[in-house]
Amino acid sequence: MYLLELKNINKYYKLNGNKKVYALNNINLNFHKGELVSVIGESGSGKSTLMNLIGGLDSEYSGEVIVDGKNIKKYEIKELDKYRKNTVGFIFQSFNLISHLSILDNVTIAMTLSNVRKKERVTRAKEILNELGLINHIYKKPNQLSGGQKQRVAIARALVNDPEMIIADEPTGSLDSKTSMKVLEILRKIAENGKLVIMVTHSEKVASYSSRVISIADGMIIEDREIFKLESSVNEEKVKVNKKGQKLSIISSIMLAIVNMKRKLIRNILISIGASIGIMGVILMLSFGNGVKAYFNNTMNSYVNPLVIEVNMSSDDTETVNLDIAAVQKPNINTQKTFEEEDIQALSKIENVSSIEKGYNIISMGVNSLTYNNKTSNLMRLSTVSSNIINSNIKEGALPKGGEILINKSASDKLGDDVIGKKISMHILVNQKIIDKQFVVSGIYTAVGGDLTSIMKSAFLNYSDLENLYSENKYTLKPNAVYINTSSEKYTTAIKDKVREMGYSVSSQEEMMKLFDQMISILTYVLSGIAAISLVVSAIMIIVVMYISVVERTKEIGIIKAIGARRKDIRRIFVCEAFLIGVFSGIIGLAFAFLFMRGINIISNKLFGIKLVLIKKSYEVFGIVVSIIISTMSGLLPANKAARLDPVESLRRE
Repeated sequence: MYLLELKNINKYYKLNGNKKVYALNNINLNFHKGELVSVIGESGSGKSTLMNLIGGLDSEYSGEVIVDGKNIKKYEIKELDKYRKNTVGFIFQSFNLISHLSILDNVTIAMTLSNVRKKERVTRAKEILNELGLINHIYKKPNQLSGGQKQRVAIARALVNDPEMIIADEPTGSLDSKTSMKVLEILRKIAENGKLVIMVTHSEKVASYSSRVISIADGMIIEDREIFKLESSVNEEKVKVNKKGQKLSIISSIMLAIVNMKRKLIRNILISIGASIGIMGVILMLSFGNGVKAYFNNTMNSYVNPLVIEVNMSSDDTETVNLDIAAVQKPNINTQKTFEEEDIQALSKIENVSSIEKGYNIISMGVNSLTYNNKTSNLMRLSTVSSNIINSNIKEGALPKGGEILINKSASDKLGDDVIGKKISMHILVNQKIIDKQFVVSGIYTAVGGDLTSIMKSAFLNYSDLENLYSENKYTLKPNAVYINTSSEKYTTAIKDKVREMGYSVSSQEEMMKLFDQMISILTYVLSGIAAISLVVSAIMIIVVMYISVVERTKEIGIIKAIGARRKDIRRIFVCEAFLIGVFSGIIGLAFAFLFMRGINIISNKLFGIKLVLIKKSYEVFGIVVSIIISTMSGLLPANKAARLDPVESLRRE
């Protein structure tokens, strides 16, 4: 049985007018193992085209190329890749070594494409390089070797996957006569070891060294003669190559990508830095929003007791809250819903509630007032004191005791600075009747800048005092606010959720905090979106640079395809390079963000005593993930272009 058969092979090119020019015309040949065959002919005779067909690099022909009884014309693209990887070994006239790889890596790359374990492929490569006298040069680059040494490296690469046939295209064309003889001796030894070696040459001297010579002219076989038979010396103890793993692994792809990126290290560093700017901007904007939000929330929380939860009755949409001036004209200004005893009992039964305080809040416009030394301050808010007011709320003085009242700075500014400890008159409207009561001012209340009580003229007194005032005037006071006390801050969230579930609402201050948080979040996302525009520029930059890389490495791609790389392998290598750029960009962007955060926080701490930028772990992960996704997506188009390159055309590229 023949190892290789060519049956009725025809290949032609169409010219204008449907005229056909035949590169190969009705070729019929067969070959055995253990032959050293020279295909001789002038330039343009069709010999290289014939070798490309046999090697599976060109499938645009008619006829049959049968290898081991199988017609490779019927092979799918994946099967052709596997055929080139395991059945055929190529030796080129110009060596076609990959310049940035070491000699060892140039030889092992074919086995890397087959996912052979590193230890196994290094052992195999060293064995072949040792046989070819190159063991002392394995860590050199191709440009450090002579022409003969380069050709021997090319031979080693062709043999490393233990193929059944070797195709050598002008293997001595770039060598002197002495080196040419050494190379021919090596090729003869390969044939004697049971391989089919087919050499393309135009040299009669080289052809005379072969066991069989085929002459070709104008695409037709004009002579096929056997010169002599080679003596077989098959080495039964040679290293067997594991051909089970046929796919380039992700790890191997990343390692190849790293080696490739080192070749243009400065350029790739600059790309990564450029791409990192957008990532840094997005992280900083998110962190700025987080810092402002944290400052606001911490400040607000510092003015309230974290163990106290204010609860209000949920108002119907049809009810009118007495914030309106028109409400003054109503018979009952205090139309806000009040708590009944059953409401208080239900709230007290919530798990982890230690106690409940009754409270009352009156909002009015020009009705309630305070008078001192003929000075009057209209009260916009009158509230009862609760555990929610803490020492940090007291600017001067102390919390009110029985018969005392606490006023805020807006009210004290109107009444005078010397009002603490003095008696003042309070006038409030209850059921269309103004009632008066004198109280001693216990202190001045202050609140966080965002709290309405810092702007509204406000006063605070004990619930029992207000209840007595109502009772003295034959009215009944019912609480319109309740303050829930708990033993630990860890329970507050669960209690608030339960309160909402029961149909009540929490404090207006907390709702205001949520609204402010939403506003900050919206602003943060807008600023992050603006910063993210630079990510589009980064993506375009990566696409352009990787397209340039594809053009620069066209011949390298052709070499890798010739030794069996699948389209998927080529695509994977380039995508891995884009992935690595994304990883490096994300890390650099994160590092820059931390540097800027530190600088900004040092300045803001000195000026305002706060940290404006706070980077969260989620932002770090988000930045790196986004960088990887954008970079990898940007690398897909260039990677697909590289994968679709024709190996024959790529090998011709200089």
